[in-house]
Amino acid sequence: MTETSTTAIKPPAEPSSLKWWILLTVIVGTFLGRLDQTIVNLALPKIITDFNISVSAAGWIATAYILANAIFVPIWGKLGDTIGRKKVYILGFTIFILGSVLAGLSWNLSSMISFRVIQAIAGSADYPTAMAILAVTFRGEKERAQALGIWSSSFAAAAVFGPLIGGPLIDNFGWRSVFLVNLPVGLLGLFMALTFIKESVSEKKTEFFDWWGAITLGTALSALVLILDQGPSWGWTSWEAWACYAAIVIFTWVFIRIEHSVPEPIVDLKFFKIPAFVNTLINNFIVFMGMMGGVFLIPIFAQTFLGYSATQSGYLFIPMAAGLMVAAPIGGNLVGRVKPNIVIALSTFVAGVGIYWFRFLDPRSTAIDIMIPLSVMAFGLGFGMAQRTNAIAAVVPTEEIGVASSILALARNVAGAFGIAVFGTVLTNTVNSNVLNIAQRSFVNSSNPQDYQKFIGLIILKAEVSAYGYVFLLASILIFIGAVAAIWIKIDKERTDVHIMVE
Repeated sequence: MTETSTTAIKPPAEPSSLKWWILLTVIVGTFLGRLDQTIVNLALPKIITDFNISVSAAGWIATAYILANAIFVPIWGKLGDTIGRKKVYILGFTIFILGSVLAGLSWNLSSMISFRVIQAIAGSADYPTAMAILAVTFRGEKERAQALGIWSSSFAAAAVFGPLIGGPLIDNFGWRSVFLVNLPVGLLGLFMALTFIKESVSEKKTEFFDWWGAITLGTALSALVLILDQGPSWGWTSWEAWACYAAIVIFTWVFIRIEHSVPEPIVDLKFFKIPAFVNTLINNFIVFMGMMGGVFLIPIFAQTFLGYSATQSGYLFIPMAAGLMVAAPIGGNLVGRVKPNIVIALSTFVAGVGIYWFRFLDPRSTAIDIMIPLSVMAFGLGFGMAQRTNAIAAVVPTEEIGVASSILALARNVAGAFGIAVFGTVLTNTVNSNVLNIAQRSFVNSSNPQDYQKFIGLIILKAEVSAYGYVFLLASILIFIGAVAAIWIKIDKERTDVHIMVE
C-alpha cells in the first residue's frame, strides 16, 4: 500500500466548540455500535421463535459478531493511521448502517449471521479511529484526558441503556426494530462525522501493509474468542477446545515472528517494551474481566431469584449510567493534579468494592440492594476511565495512536469475553459442588413427599445463591488485584502536542 507524500505540519488548534462537537460525534458512533451488541441479546428469544432454530444455533448470531469484531479491530486501526482516520471512520459507519438494515431484513439464520458479520467488521472500525481522532483533536494533556474519559464512558453507558431501549422496542415493534433503529440514528451520526471531523493521517509513510500479520493475528483471535464463547457448551477439554488451543499457540507464534521481520507491522511489538503501556493493558484486562464477568450475572439473578422481567432488570442499571456520567468529568479534572497511577488504582479499588457488595445478594434483596453496588462500581470505573484511556495515548508515538488504541480495544473485548466464560463456568461448577455439600450436611425429619420436594428445592436454592456470592467474591478479588497492579503504571513524560498531517 502506497501513499503520496504530504507535508507534515502542526495545524492550528480547533475552536473549542468544534472540539466538543467532534467528541459528541464519536460518542454517537461508539454508543450505537456497542448498544447493538447488548440490545441484540434481548431479541434472541423472538429470533429463535421466528426462525425456528435452537438456542445453541442462535448463539452463533452473537459469536459471529464477536469473532469478526475482534479480527478487524487491528486492521482498521492501522488503515486509519495510514489512509486517514476520517475516511476509515465514515467507511465503517456507512457499512455498519447497511449491515444493520440487512440484519433487520434477514429471513433465516444464515442470512442473519452473514449480515451480523458485516455489522461487526464495520463496527470494529469505530474504536481505534475514534480514539485517534480525539487524540489529535484534543492536544492538551488535561483536555485530551477529559475527552477520552467521557468518550470511554459511552461503552459502559451502552451496556446500561441496551436493556432499557431494547425491551420496549422488541415488545412494541418486534425484534427487527433493534436493527432498523440504527438507520435513523446512524444517518445522524454519519452527517455529524461528515460535518465536524477533520481528516488526519500519520506522519509515518506506509509503503507496506502487513497482510500476513493481519491474517495470522485474526486467526489466533478467532480461535481465542471461539473457545471463550463456546467452551462452556463444548467442554474445556473437548477436541474442539484442543483444536482452538493449538490454533492460538501456533498462529500467535507465527504472528510474533512476522511482526519482528516486517518493516511496518500491524501491531508494533515495541509498545510492549513500554512499562506504562503494558501495565495499563494489564489493569484494563483485569478490570474489564472482573466487571463483565460479574455484572453479566446481575440480570440473571434478578430474573431468576427476584422475579423481575427483562425490562425491570434493565431499570436496575439506570443508576449505573448516572454514576458513570457523574464520575467521568470528575476523573478528567484530576488529570495533572493527581498522578495517573494513583487515580487508576483508587478507581479500580472503588469498582471492586461495588462488585464485592453483590456477594450479599439473596432472594430477599430489593432493587436498592442491586442499584447501590452498581452505582458504586460505575463511579469507580468512571472516574478512572480518563486516566486509564489517556495512559495509552500518552506513551505511544502520535502516528501510531490508532494501532495502540486497537490493542486496548482488543484487550478489553477479550477480557470481557474471558470473564463471562470463566465466571459462567465457575458458577455452574460451584452450584453442583454446593448441592452435594449442602445435601450431605442436611436432613429432613418428615416422610411426606411434598416436604421432600420442598427440601430439595431449598437445597438447590441455597446452592445457587451461594454460588453467585462466590463468583462475585472472585470478581472483586480480581479487581482488587488490578488496583494493586495499577500502582506500577508510571508515565514519565506525556506528549502535550500532537503533530498530524492534514488534507
